[in-house]
Amino acid sequence: MAASGAVEPGPPAAAAAPSAAPARPSSAGPLFRPFSADDEEQQPTEIESLCMNCYRNGMTRLLLTRIPFFREIIVSSFSCEHCGWNNTEIQSAGRIQDQGVRYTLTVRSQEDMNREVVKTDCATTRIPELDFEIPAFSQKGSLTTVEGLISRAISGLEQDQPTRKVLEDTIAERIDEFIVKLKELKLVASPFTLVIDDPSGNSFVENPHAPQKDDALVVTHYTRTLEQAEMLGIQAEAPEKKVEEEDLKNEVLQFNTNCPECSAPAQTNMKVVQIPHFKEVIIMATNCESCGHRTNEVKSGGAVEPLGTKITLHITDPSDMTRDLLKSETCSVEIPELEFELGMGVLGGKFTTLEGLLKDIRELVTKNPFTLGDSSNPDRSEKLQAFSRKLDQIIAGKMKAHFIMNDVAGNSYLQNVYAPEDDPEMKVERYKRTFDQNEELGLNDMKTEGYESGLAPQR
Repeated sequence: MAASGAVEPGPPAAAAAPSAAPARPSSAGPLFRPFSADDEEQQPTEIESLCMNCYRNGMTRLLLTRIPFFREIIVSSFSCEHCGWNNTEIQSAGRIQDQGVRYTLTVRSQEDMNREVVKTDCATTRIPELDFEIPAFSQKGSLTTVEGLISRAISGLEQDQPTRKVLEDTIAERIDEFIVKLKELKLVASPFTLVIDDPSGNSFVENPHAPQKDDALVVTHYTRTLEQAEMLGIQAEAPEKKVEEEDLKNEVLQFNTNCPECSAPAQTNMKVVQIPHFKEVIIMATNCESCGHRTNEVKSGGAVEPLGTKITLHITDPSDMTRDLLKSETCSVEIPELEFELGMGVLGGKFTTLEGLLKDIRELVTKNPFTLGDSSNPDRSEKLQAFSRKLDQIIAGKMKAHFIMNDVAGNSYLQNVYAPEDDPEMKVERYKRTFDQNEELGLNDMKTEGYESGLAPQR
């Protein structure tokens, strides 16, 4: 059963009246300011606009802000003092992410119902136990909770029930029965599964146990299909001409792109680098001359290895922080002493040092508004501050710990300072991937032998 597009009408602010109220003056600074309750200068812009419910003038408030994990967003709110109509929504003002994301949450308690959720308009929401689905682009983007998502679906289904009972009484009765099932989900009498699938990669479900792993939440990053790319309006790239391998090794290639922060024209440099005792990797770096933003990314230059790789390093000396490190997009990171796990796809591919990666992890945790922001509770803030202090001790060499890199594709690397001899503090294990791991890498359906016979014309 699917919720139709009439779940909730769009914001009346779309139809602006000719007599718009003057917007509040804003001080000089970036257009998208970091989200903070302590920023007194961050005030919404107010625009007088037409109410589509009573056709009198109401007020629309727009707030342009920046939130980690979601980049820039636009929060809009409309209210009409004449008829009482109000509506809120969020829209992503940033770019579409490189990969789609799928959140699978097992709801077992009321605490799970209170998890904060960012759902974009192109995300699909499903509850498999009820065979219920809210299709993409049938609702506006929202910043809500799990309970709020279910309540919004109930309101959408109840909206046209009086008309259905007159015209199609049988269908109305079935919808009433289904609404009762949705209301029972809010009581969490039994566990159920909530799936949010966003091809744009801009949706988010809160992990209240961060930075520890959340057993109830599974986050999967995937490559969009051609149909999903077409749905998002992304034009397929034309096949690039093959460049000779010798040119890639001896030259730094440049191609034009847009800055991910300010969208100004910029150039990305690409270079193939051979890592000693490992393999070739492709390093890409972008430097924006307009806003000064810098970014770098590392891609494996080879194929997926036949076996996965697990690297365990016992950090015993401050000099371990200087080890070169290559983390691919398919690599997860664990620090058992801190009960910390970083999933695949987070932070992307990186070629840095061990100290650089640990600092990136600390920055990722401390900049999360759901963990250390105004909406967090004191107990969680204390745990995260304690986690940050222990991480600083590891970086300073005052605390011994184990650093584990688990790459199912086998394309990650940690420098062996004793090479070509074995490193007494480092253990490298090769293991056979499971079916699910091969499925996530897209290897189960890949045919590398005898595929020519399938392309022969049938007679």
